[in-house]
Amino acid sequence: MERSEYGHSRRAATVARPLSPFWYHRITVHFNQLGESVLKFGTYVRVGNAAEAYELLQKNRNNKIVAGGIWMRLGSRRVACAIDLSACGLDTIEETEEEFRIGAMVTLHQLERHEAFNAMCNHVFEFAVHDIVGVQLRNTATVGGSIYGRFGFSDVLCSLIALDTYVELTGAGRVPLVDFARMGYVRDVIERIVVKKHDYRASYEAVRKNATDFPSLNVTAAWWGDAWHVAVGARPLPAELLVGAESGLVSAYPAESELRMLAERVRDLSYGTNLWGSARYRRQISAPLAIQAVRRAAGIELSAALAADLELVETPKFAMEAPEVRHVPGMDSQEVR
Repeated sequence: MERSEYGHSRRAATVARPLSPFWYHRITVHFNQLGESVLKFGTYVRVGNAAEAYELLQKNRNNKIVAGGIWMRLGSRRVACAIDLSACGLDTIEETEEEFRIGAMVTLHQLERHEAFNAMCNHVFEFAVHDIVGVQLRNTATVGGSIYGRFGFSDVLCSLIALDTYVELTGAGRVPLVDFARMGYVRDVIERIVVKKHDYRASYEAVRKNATDFPSLNVTAAWWGDAWHVAVGARPLPAELLVGAESGLVSAYPAESELRMLAERVRDLSYGTNLWGSARYRRQISAPLAIQAVRRAAGIELSAALAADLELVETPKFAMEAPEVRHVPGMDSQEVR
């Protein structure tokens, strides 16, 4: 047995034997399969404006917009023409007297750290995205790409759909986000996400298996325009919005009877099963999660009877964390929500 210069023992090098025909075939097939699971672009075009991108998009059904590329790169397909919007000037956040205009190429982290926007919506967006994998990914994923995908697991869609939010499309113009979420696939270009200014009282809640995992269920409750807007997402279908009487809530500070009605309404939504939870589990936790979101947004306490009923539903401890120990992401540890 030989000794290295550090004193560790090491075995003498052995002569590598050639692979048998069987294993050579297996490895060749494996790498060929890996080669097929690749996203391929026929051509790549970096356009100068959204109108040019829209024109290219209409020419071929296999032409696609490239946003952050986070989910597109996981696909195994050939894109005829990849259309890059990074030179279109859509990576800024503009504030006017009436609204915030968020460019489609603004990253999640840009918006997460925008103080004025998050102060306006009571840090709903910041709470929604700060558990998405890590800062590196949130510096790549874009707001426009997240909204365009209308993913069933989306924290971004669930947080923004409960606010007074619109999507500005090159072809169709300005469309309410709730309507856009219910559309089928559209061959259009998102230029901006527009959030109207209100005195929002809002809260975002989610249940996750792990801190950086996809949500098993998420809920945003927001009071604005003299009505409650309750979005329930990760069902695992795209977020569904209940507004005003649809949610069972009619007053700014809901009574116990209204909260119990809310519980019934969210349980009546459709739920599905995937790796992050069964339909039965999602339906079970939907009521306490929605009530928790409304309670925190309204700043009210639950009655002893209702609190006791909610305690019978098993949810992860961090999902029902007390507000006084729930820190605002990215802020000083002494500052709490």
